[in-house]
Amino acid sequence: MPKYRVAMLVGSNRKASLNVRLARAIEKSAPSSIQFTWVPMYDMPFYNADLEDNRPTPVNQFVAAIEAADAVCMVTPEYNRSIPAVLKNAIDWGSKPPENNVWRDKVIAMAGTSPGSLGTALAQQHLRQMLPILGSIILPGEVYITFKDSNMIEDDGTVNDPDVADFIADFCQRFARFIQRLDH
Repeated sequence: MPKYRVAMLVGSNRKASLNVRLARAIEKSAPSSIQFTWVPMYDMPFYNADLEDNRPTPVNQFVAAIEAADAVCMVTPEYNRSIPAVLKNAIDWGSKPPENNVWRDKVIAMAGTSPGSLGTALAQQHLRQMLPILGSIILPGEVYITFKDSNMIEDDGTVNDPDVADFIADFCQRFARFIQRLDH
């Protein structure tokens, strides 16, 4: 079975991030057809068109990593009913200039977790509003998890709740099939 390169973008820069745990769980649960590369976003300056003629190295590295990927998995917390600035900034850098938009025709899956009852539903809704405008192809369905128990997912991505483990595994299988279908 072919290997698909998937860029993993985690919209949280907290050391003890629940979304990093979720991203690790996704990586562990994914079928062998998917190979993840974690792509950092934290060293890029805020998007500024004045920097276009001499883009900073972290921006060039980020854009190259997204270009090289067959798909992207965005795992994000929800900040003030939207996505974190670090993820929005990465989306902005990748979309400019429009003729070099790295999001165009890119397969994207999204997930997120939070202690709140709505998980990251509104953050993902915001992504679903932005990314299609940029030409991305979004995996249907919602993947947000209410992090009810601090031991639900361990730091290494081990999932201790069987229902959550099954949910994540199903998400990974659907993502792999979606990538494969669009590859043909």
